[in-house]
Amino acid sequence: MSLRSRPHLPMRPTWLCRNCAAAWPCSRAQLDLVAEFYGHSLALALYLTSCMNEAIHDLFSLGGRPDLAKMHTRFLGWLSLTRRPRRFEHE
Repeated sequence: MSLRSRPHLPMRPTWLCRNCAAAWPCSRAQLDLVAEFYGHSLALALYLTSCMNEAIHDLFSLGGRPDLAKMHTRFLGWLSLTRRPRRFEHE
């Protein structure tokens, strides 16, 4: 019997990780997302922007007042670390 790790997915409406209970996207979810969206960084940014928007809406619905700057850092601030530098061909 093989043991498969449980995916690190968000639990709504709190937006905590279902597996480790850290704020989603947790570090493992970030790694999984980078692998899933490899070569499609714009699609990943759009997906995470959509998730951030839903999280903000959910947290307001729970009566919270999410700090928008912190939400941006949490959902999108780590993306620049995943970008590969472009290689330019010499003519």
